[in-house]
Amino acid sequence: MSREEGRPDPDALLAQVQAEERSQERGRLKIFFGSAPGVGKTYAMLRYGQQEMAKGTDAVVGIVETHQRSETQALADSLPFLAQRRIPYNNIILQDFDLDAALERRH
Repeated sequence: MSREEGRPDPDALLAQVQAEERSQERGRLKIFFGSAPGVGKTYAMLRYGQQEMAKGTDAVVGIVETHQRSETQALADSLPFLAQRRIPYNNIILQDFDLDAALERRH
């Protein structure tokens, strides 16, 4: 604020708004760690994805292994999936996370 006028500096306000917009444009990666199988990492990740989507965040599933748990599968089915990359290998087709497709989602 200018001490003489008692009003904020318009250049400073503009710079602040632009910085906030830049920070909102960046994607975020959240990693869920756990040391033992069955502790709920996948379930927690999918629940978090649902919560973020409810807030209006663009969230998708790239790859998920539900280990045939019905509750986890139901959560996964409630979220949009990113198409997987198909890779031919020794007369079979492998499927993997498609990084290029994920990067193309950037708005």
